[in-house]
Amino acid sequence: MPIPISARPASSWRAFASLLLASIVLSLSTGAAAQTTPTRTEAGSEPVRSILWVDNSFFYYNNSMHGHYGELARADDASSQHRGVSVTISGSGLDWHDLASYLQPGGIGKYSFAPGNTIVFNQPGKQFDAVIMMDCSQCPIHPQLAGAFRDFVKKDAAIVAQYGARPILFMSWAYKDKPEMTAELAEQYTLAGNANDALVIPAGLAFARAIARRPELELYQPDKRHPTLAGTYLAACTTYAAIQKRSPVGIRYSAGRDPELATFLQTVAADTVREYYGR
Repeated sequence: MPIPISARPASSWRAFASLLLASIVLSLSTGAAAQTTPTRTEAGSEPVRSILWVDNSFFYYNNSMHGHYGELARADDASSQHRGVSVTISGSGLDWHDLASYLQPGGIGKYSFAPGNTIVFNQPGKQFDAVIMMDCSQCPIHPQLAGAFRDFVKKDAAIVAQYGARPILFMSWAYKDKPEMTAELAEQYTLAGNANDALVIPAGLAFARAIARRPELELYQPDKRHPTLAGTYLAACTTYAAIQKRSPVGIRYSAGRDPELATFLQTVAADTVREYYGR
């Protein structure tokens, strides 16, 4: 006779709960998470070598996601010249950022720090091939802020296009204790990307897929929102796969993580990008 759930030992209940959570997250990380199919599946025909990252603390945790992205790019191709600048405001949404001022001539990106801590002055003119934008972690699905999300994506995507760069949206991840956010955020970012001809990076779906495959893997800080280093590395790998159209599997840069874990996260990123774009 089956044992009632209430009478099961605590260890059995924990195992059951983990299995249930994994099954829920797995369903979100497959086709159900983004009910709408993305219409843009690549950043553009020209290579993306310089990126402006516009966001909040989700980007700057763990020595900044743009730094890990750059390390992945250099490890994949030592001859490539990738450059990234991160403009973040703690707790911000897109409505806190004055994107036009970031892209004005002679401003951000005018010079860079090179190996040996030397300063290199970049060529005048357009400094960035693409701009990655993420709203606050709840804004796209918040009843009072979702309208601002749509408005500012439209406004900022037009500013980026007028500047001559490509607008890219970064789909954020669900909170650790609110996995239902995965599907909601995926849908809103995909809709916004389609409406503004912007590539969407499916980082939130990658988090869900990683958790489904390894429920014990910790991708979150104790606040259940911000990423651990493993989470930042997973998001960077997903961004690299999405923008460069190259699998990160096999890249030797691991952000100091165990090589087996790094390979797992690289594989999750590659699988998520391939499935989301239908590549």
